Amino acid sequence: MPLLVEPALSVGTLRGLSQPSLGVDEELRLRPWCGGDAAMVQAAFGCEHIQRWHVRRLDALDEAVEWTAQWEARWAAEEAVSWAVVDGDDNPLGQVGLRSISLTEGSAGLSYWVLPAARGRRIAARSVEAVCRWAFDEIGFHRLDIQHSVGNRASCKVAGQSGFALEGTLRQAIRHADGWHDWHVHGRIRTDRQISQRVSSSPVPGEFTS
Repeated sequence: MPLLVEPALSVGTLRGLSQPSLGVDEELRLRPWCGGDAAMVQAAFGCEHIQRWHVRRLDALDEAVEWTAQWEARWAAEEAVSWAVVDGDDNPLGQVGLRSISLTEGSAGLSYWVLPAARGRRIAARSVEAVCRWAFDEIGFHRLDIQHSVGNRASCKVAGQSGFALEGTLRQAIRHADGWHDWHVHGRIRTDRQISQRVSSSPVPGEFTS
């Protein structure tokens, strides 16, 4: 059944490229995951906050190795992409990426988390802005979303710092260990004014999303 509109992004837009490393600022950059990051990933998913909002844990290092290895195939399938957020010494501090990529709509959802020891430095907001620059300016995405439980106040703050307008609430749209949660939907489109200069300098006590 043919579409009556042209896809916003053509098939092969991503898999025709190698996943890039992205500069964030003088302190941070984003790079593809590697097998050596597995121990950090396992430790990250041992954090009660990351477990709470991502609704999963990693019980063995082998599971963390599988987690880091999945992203090459998901990039090739043009369905998702993830980067390790690293400091100047290439130490991983967190994760940022795009999920539920739709080439037809030119859309995707943002995901991010930060290790407990690295929180309070706006790492999530800074990294999200770098991904937005790449997605909108280099690839040509039309829209990016951030969605999270209304109970995840830190993620809501990061969304606001990153220029994602709160567009509405979906009732009982996500289930966590303690039951159903309402779901905030934030959105940013390519024509929205760049907001990197407006990112707040105030610390964020926890930076993670569902």
